[in-house]
Amino acid sequence: MKRNAFTLVELIFVIVVLGILAAVAIPRLGSNMEHAQIAKAQGDVAALRSAIASARQKMLVTGTNAYPSKLDHLGVTSSDGDPLFDNNGTATMTILTYPIYSNASSGHWRKTGNNTYAFKVIDTDITFTYTSSNGQFDCLHSEIYCQRITE
Repeated sequence: MKRNAFTLVELIFVIVVLGILAAVAIPRLGSNMEHAQIAKAQGDVAALRSAIASARQKMLVTGTNAYPSKLDHLGVTSSDGDPLFDNNGTATMTILTYPIYSNASSGHWRKTGNNTYAFKVIDTDITFTYTSSNGQFDCLHSEIYCQRITE
């Protein structure tokens, strides 16, 4: 007897195996998304801190003993697509060579105040504050995501 199709038992078995694989894989993929967003934030924060120090060095060479007054030319908040961290409001001072564009979705930066920025990991905003008096760009270390980003 020649069979041209799968039996119902074979199909159910394949569906059960695929369900088990999906149950194992989906939580791991969700975790990978979180790790990827934290890694992106770590890289961005390191680049920003380095750029702030570099901008200060440029100002010291010109005889100004100060940090940049702000990190971008925007107003108090940003809209999606606005360039962040591109300059401090003057054409001569560049913070990052290529700006990071504002986006309210997960894994992106946006400006939330005069010198405050938020990075969204999954559904949690981590607020970073830039202090122009000492050049610090930091978040509240009691937040778990802040600890993971700045460690």
